[in-house]
Amino acid sequence: MRDHDLPALERRSRGKSRFDDDEPRFLKRGRPTEPPADPDSAPDPDTGERWSSWDDAVHGPQPHPDWLVTELAAKDTELGVLKTGKEADVHLVRRAVPDSDRSCLLAVKRYRDPEHRLFHRDAGYLEGRRVRRSRENRAMAGRTAFGRQMIAGQWAAAEFDALARLWEISAGHDRIAVPYPVQVRGTELMLEFVGDAESGEAAPRLAQLRPGAAELRDLWSQLVEALRVLARAGYAHGDLSPYNLLVHRGRLVVIDLPQVVDVVANPQGPEFLARDVRVVGTWFAARGLPAEQVDPGMLTAELLREAGIR
Repeated sequence: MRDHDLPALERRSRGKSRFDDDEPRFLKRGRPTEPPADPDSAPDPDTGERWSSWDDAVHGPQPHPDWLVTELAAKDTELGVLKTGKEADVHLVRRAVPDSDRSCLLAVKRYRDPEHRLFHRDAGYLEGRRVRRSRENRAMAGRTAFGRQMIAGQWAAAEFDALARLWEISAGHDRIAVPYPVQVRGTELMLEFVGDAESGEAAPRLAQLRPGAAELRDLWSQLVEALRVLARAGYAHGDLSPYNLLVHRGRLVVIDLPQVVDVVANPQGPEFLARDVRVVGTWFAARGLPAEQVDPGMLTAELLREAGIR
């Protein structure tokens, strides 16, 4: 079979030895990577603390969780790096009110600046997304410096919006576990930290686990339900793999949604959805889930019906 006979998404992924292209790291307790410069919030040279950015950010859905610190007197302290990637780094930050017991851990995702990001696949994902001003659309299409900055903002905004909607959906009869989207400011996204709050250890990715037969069936069931919820909301994850699914206290948590795809508005939407199903289905089948329970074709067809695509 020649390369041009393959679907576009298959050609792009050929030759990759991993399910995704980021570089997971354990939390580094040494000198943390500095966050983007903020002239209005310089860190304390002695403690590394800076004032909370809550006041000038777009906030997540209400009601805010009880654990979330929203006081303007709070300060943010960099604790280290949770994960590095080609497009963004994820940092661990403690937000706390001085001289009180009010504190919480946050996962802070910072997209790289236009000169250092590698959004090599952005054209396909951005189809169906538009901004109101024609100048900005032209800049993004031409990949000017301003356009690249606009695209970075779109990735952060798209992930924030998708998480906010899914969080609100999960409060109803549909169930999907996602991190609570705390706030977004430009290309910086603050999220609920999923892991052990005492140690600061993040929940493991699905790819790190070797579940037994019963746990494997349960995780697959949770994943299928999460995919149904995404489809009913009109979404395909767009880059789903065992590397962007966390398992926390037996619960499967969907993460890394900057490339979320509108299944209807994006002409490649069904193809992205089919690839999501194929990738995760392959992982579960390789770990022993019976073939009759993992039928990518049947599941994709079901999800397209859920999304209203016949």
